[in-house]
Amino acid sequence: MSDNIFSGDIDPEIAELMGMEPQGSSDTTPDFSDLFDEGQISEQTVEVEQVDLNKTTFTPITKFQSDKPLPYFSEASFYKIVLSGEGEDAKRLHSLLSKFLNATDVKDKSLYRQKLIPAYWNVAASIAARIHGHLPEQKKYMFRYGFLIPTIVSKEQREMIARIIPENQTNEPVYYIDEWLKKIAIGAISASATDEVKAKQQNQGQRLTGQIEKARGHKEVQIGLIRSKMIEIESAEKLILAKMNDVMHHPQHERFPQVKLPYEASQRSCLGEIMQTVRRLQAMDKEISLFFRDLETADNQLEELLSKAGKSGNFSAVDSRTLQEEFNTVRQMAKMCVGRQGNHFPILMKQYLKPSIREIGTRENIIAEMTSIEHLDPGVFLRTFKRQTNRIVPYIVLVPCYGDKGICWEPFDRYNRATSRGRIALPMYPKDLRTAVLSAIADLRWQVAKEKAQHYWMEEGLTGHYYQWFIAQKIRGDVKEYFIQDYILWITKESEGTQKLDREVRGIFWRNMPFPQELKEELRKRGYVYNELYKKDINRSISDGY
Repeated sequence: MSDNIFSGDIDPEIAELMGMEPQGSSDTTPDFSDLFDEGQISEQTVEVEQVDLNKTTFTPITKFQSDKPLPYFSEASFYKIVLSGEGEDAKRLHSLLSKFLNATDVKDKSLYRQKLIPAYWNVAASIAARIHGHLPEQKKYMFRYGFLIPTIVSKEQREMIARIIPENQTNEPVYYIDEWLKKIAIGAISASATDEVKAKQQNQGQRLTGQIEKARGHKEVQIGLIRSKMIEIESAEKLILAKMNDVMHHPQHERFPQVKLPYEASQRSCLGEIMQTVRRLQAMDKEISLFFRDLETADNQLEELLSKAGKSGNFSAVDSRTLQEEFNTVRQMAKMCVGRQGNHFPILMKQYLKPSIREIGTRENIIAEMTSIEHLDPGVFLRTFKRQTNRIVPYIVLVPCYGDKGICWEPFDRYNRATSRGRIALPMYPKDLRTAVLSAIADLRWQVAKEKAQHYWMEEGLTGHYYQWFIAQKIRGDVKEYFIQDYILWITKESEGTQKLDREVRGIFWRNMPFPQELKEELRKRGYVYNELYKKDINRSISDGY
């Protein structure tokens, strides 16, 4: 076959789609000799990611698109630059893409489409292997958005993509896949857990990242324990002061006004309580001294590990196997977001792309959706470990695929259950962005609750109560998938007073994933069922301090 695979008669519409001139004019498709020259890359370092436990809300989004569009997406050379230096994989992709776009028979087009999918991912894998280097911007954005060839995307859509804000200006853990893999490659974030990856297979940087994460978690746990114990101490001290005020009150004797009365029975009782509280304070003081000793040990260990990391260049030595495994994980995330019957075509095309930038899974749109969901489900990112509650937003990976749902890959890091982030993946081009985000949040909710209940997840807590209802209803299917759909209804319908859930499920959600108090008070006015749930809240608060 000739290198010029576009030779021959081509339908004018196909030629226009490919950005080619009509028959007889010059072919604008780059030659193979121009496409496949190898380039050089260099390394850079990134600091280790840390969780800010003081943040209580997402960063407000004031801009959803850039004022100045990037120039790359309308360049005639975009396709050529993307495939340059990618070897035989790029040649195969180039050939299959041409055949796919030129095919007129439906069966042929379907056949080339299926072959095109793995060919694209092979090129993406080649780019991913060098993601930590200085890649051309065109390669980075092909990897980030699935944007391969400008002429199969409309002019308006190209301008829309060009206005996506490229840099993370929010300081939130939301990453496009090129940013994510770069963090993994440098060691700023530990690789995602899989059944196949064993600890002994990790490179030095990844092992060190795991050790740092574990040490940081231990330190945060000790800080949390000290905070909790100090709250108890301060409460006990206030109690002593209140009791002492009662004890120090001595009214004058009625018959002998020149003298004051001794302690009354209630005051002697206060003295007994004070003595008990003092003994409790002494015990808590010993406990908190031990906590501080453990905190100093944990802090020293963390400092040693961070120093070791600094001397090693922030893990700048990249383990290619780790990076390849993470790329395969991201690809698996994309498959799960799309589902078996979904559109697995990985290349951005105009017929699959929404017309508005607010309908695309950009970083800013995702954060806006997360903010809205957290307002209705205030406890969604709260995690309690050893009586210390922290708000911990998961890592969010934006995958360029046409999936309809987001997924939770990990509820939290296996080395650090106290303060580590979970991991969720979201499709960039879903049919409905809010539904995709909600499905990921519901998945996170389920997995965190399941891990919290451990062996008793079918009996206790959110998962246990829901599972018992699920079994009682004799429903067939995946209980988690039913939970996800019900959670979506909980946030989208029930929060507005529209009753869509089973009565028992509504009670489970109201109890375990409560709306904010002001919304509860509003809903109780909207219907009898919500008013009854509100009354049960009051009864529980009286009986067991709920």
